[in-house]
Amino acid sequence: MLLKLKEYMKEYAGKPMAVAFSGGVDSVLVLKAALLAAGETKQPVHAICIQSALTPGKESEEAEETATKLGAVFHKLSIDEFEGAGILDNPPDRCYLCKRYLFQQVKALAAENGAEVVFDGTNADDLTVYRPGKRALKELQIKSPLAELGITKAQVRKTLEEEGISVFSKPSAPCLATRFPYGTHLTREKLATVEQAEEYIKTFVTGNVRVRVHEDIARIEVDEDRQGILVVHSREITEKLRELGYEYVTMDLAGFESGSMDRKIDK
Repeated sequence: MLLKLKEYMKEYAGKPMAVAFSGGVDSVLVLKAALLAAGETKQPVHAICIQSALTPGKESEEAEETATKLGAVFHKLSIDEFEGAGILDNPPDRCYLCKRYLFQQVKALAAENGAEVVFDGTNADDLTVYRPGKRALKELQIKSPLAELGITKAQVRKTLEEEGISVFSKPSAPCLATRFPYGTHLTREKLATVEQAEEYIKTFVTGNVRVRVHEDIARIEVDEDRQGILVVHSREITEKLRELGYEYVTMDLAGFESGSMDRKIDK
């Protein structure tokens, strides 16, 4: 799988390349492949990490550590979507508006460093679910090698594990706006609070953790095999989330579901 990606990257390796780098498993594999291809041409690979109001704060720190360890040139690009992306009321096309706003600036930074191509970590699974941001990537001519080569999330994780790259088991960390129903007015305080809630739950529960916020209700999603742990610590978790302002604290019996807020969207 890595060799397949490396061959894909060779077409672009004669010049500096850039990867939109979150530090998640998909972008790590893309970065690794780009670095392997660039190793033959001695061109730099730039890992551009977006630090924004919608991403968990610690993600950029972990991304810098990973990118530096792999040998990329790391850049942290601080962007405030609240200022210009038009997403304050969490519209159904929020992901499109946000991606377009963010990747315009990623492309500009890449160009400043001599990179004519920007890769991202969209994988083959993303092509089968509601991802309006894909349109923005296409409009901006962002390359998505995993999706183009039909590589799934499971294959990404397996390849990273085979390569001994420790992030292979890292849970996904999508933007914090996905915790709220479409049409909810977003504020920095709401995003910070839901991040605190999830980080607290993660002190008890490993794997995927989401707190979906329905006004004063916190609906917790965890992997089904972790639900028992959530119940064992229900008292502490309930007390903490009530301190954070959620009146009602519930567990979704269906377990973790990526994109669970998208069910009513006309796809």
